Amino acid sequence: MRSDTIIISIHPCHIEKIFSGEKLYEFRKTIAPGVQNLIIYATAPIKQIVAVIEVDSIITGIPHEIWQITKNQSGLTEDSFMLYFNDRNIANAIKFKKVYKLESPKSLTIFDNVRSAPQSYVYVNESYTDIQKKLGLHNNATYISPEKSLKTYKFS
Repeated sequence: MRSDTIIISIHPCHIEKIFSGEKLYEFRKTIAPGVQNLIIYATAPIKQIVAVIEVDSIITGIPHEIWQITKNQSGLTEDSFMLYFNDRNIANAIKFKKVYKLESPKSLTIFDNVRSAPQSYVYVNESYTDIQKKLGLHNNATYISPEKSLKTYKFS
């Protein structure tokens, strides 16, 4: 049985937009089917796992249509979006349900099957419950409501 959790690499400038509530979608040329959870690995200079996102939905369509649906919460300019999907007929937008910011970022090495940062994505071969424990999600994370009226809750 394939895991429903993947690790994806995101540049720190986009992660800040996720944490601020400006970016409620992650865009990918390809996406793993059935994904329910994203573990967010921040690329250089951070090079650590910094967040976990529960997926609300995945929207797939032609880039222009996806842009029209997501533009107000994309955290991107139209030019950068279109440039990213320039050679593609299909775009994927992953809509966030819940965002958890880790207070203490973690190394990729906490997962047995992950040796380096993924170029696209990599499945985590553990249950979501085990992932939450390894990341200390309930005592090492802040829940950020992915809505315009940004609310932050500290787990106790």
